[in-house]
Parts: sequence; structure tokens; C-alpha cells
Amino acid sequence: MDAFYQTPLLDLFRRGEVAADIRMLAARGILAPRAHEQLALLVWLAGDPDGAVQKAALHTIERIPLEPLTRFLAGPDVSAEIREFFDARGVATAAGSAAGIPAEAPLVEPQDAEQPERSDVSPDVLDQLDEHGARQSTVQRLSKLAITGKVKVAMRGNREERMILIRDANKLVSIAVLASPRLTEQEVESYAKMASVSEDVLRVIGTSRAWTKDYPVVRALAFNPKTPIAISMGLVNRLVERDVKALSADRNIAEPVKLLARKMMQAAQTRRH
Repeated sequence: MDAFYQTPLLDLFRRGEVAADIRMLAARGILAPRAHEQLALLVWLAGDPDGAVQKAALHTIERIPLEPLTRFLAGPDVSAEIREFFDARGVATAAGSAAGIPAEAPLVEPQDAEQPERSDVSPDVLDQLDEHGARQSTVQRLSKLAITGKVKVAMRGNREERMILIRDANKLVSIAVLASPRLTEQEVESYAKMASVSEDVLRVIGTSRAWTKDYPVVRALAFNPKTPIAISMGLVNRLVERDVKALSADRNIAEPVKLLARKMMQAAQTRRH
């Protein structure tokens, strides 16, 4: 099944870049809080080569309430492959509209009793004490988490935690930040400006239609020397003339990008004359 709803997180699963323990989180419904993403992941993992992951995904699918599921399947952006998966299991698409089913919420709540949502817990409780009784900083606390724990925090944590984890060396962790339903446009813009994030993060932002509708994000990516050249080149023609001029003279920008900006400036001057 290839025509699934596409997100950076789903792409990692499809490319086989996700370890079994993370796939198990997704199979239990924990990893993807958005309805589309959660459903696509569950259907994908129902065919996972790991029998335990496959069994967990099927069990989670069975827990999805039937009425919201059939209404959600009626939505225009649900793929034919996902509908066929449920048709084969006797779950018919409901007649009428899928209106009223919140796409930003999961269809089934995860059975995860490990800990509550971080943003709903007092900072005094979240900040653990080290062996000497000293209060740990957020950075210290997150650095001690395994990848599984970091992914959970990336999806459910607060703004400070996302700002730290977006720079994590593990690609799955940083991509999980971008998949968080709590992420704001202002945060995306700040990530687009950062030279300390991976090229993968900038590539994901730069190929997202939703985020590149925002001019400050486009400008931040174009002026970030770490943005992949192919992404930057595609954004230059969306800049206003003042920014194109500034880009053409920026010493930190890759030469092909500056050359394109200069050509655009010359073309604009020719048109004026």
C-alpha cells in the first residue's frame, strides 16, 4: 500500500527506518495523535513483519469506535487503500459527510499508562532530582531518555521540550517534533531559521505546503545556509525583491542560490528599463 496519507513521520515508517520498539508504540496508537496519521500507521503496521507489532496494530484497530471510524472513512482525503482495508474487514464507509470528526485528534486513545501528558504535569513533578538531590534542567532530563521516551515527549511535550528535541541527532526524534499536534507556526518559523537543526528537518519544512504558505517560513529557509540547495532554489522566486537583493549579497548563502538571486535582480532591472 503506497498511496497513504503522507507525512514526514509516515515516510520514515514506509522507508523502514523505524526500530521495532518505536513501531510498537505506533501499533498501540501512542505515536501519532492525528486521526489520519494514526489510522494510516495502524493499517501499515497491520502488515508489519514483526508478529508482535502486527498483533498490537490489529488489536488497536479493533478498539476504534465503529461510528466515528465509518464517518471518518467517508472523508474526501482518506485513501482508497485504507477504505479497502476496512471494507475487507466488514467496516463500510458511512453515507454522508465526515464533518464533525476532528482530524487533529486520534480516533482511538492509546492504552498507555506510563505517564500523563507532560504539559499537564507540574514542572515541579517533571523536573527529577539527580543522585545528589540537585534539580535537573530540561536538557539534562531529556538527555537521559531513551529514543522511545524522546519520541513520546516530542509528540506530547511543551514548547521548551520541542525546541530541544528538534535538534536531536536521531532523525526520528526531530521528525516526531514536526508531527506534534501542538506545534505552532511560530515554532516552525524559528526552526527554519536554525542552523543547528539537521538538513532533514529543513527539508521537511521546505516541502510542506502548509508551512511554506507562510512567507516568514519561506524567507527563513531561503536565508538559512543549512537548507538543502534544491529547497532554497525553489523558494527564491517567492521572495520579495528586497529579500532577493539581500540574499544575492549574503556571504553565507551557497553560490548557486546567490547566482539565481542575482539573475532575478537583473531580470527585474531589465523589465523596469
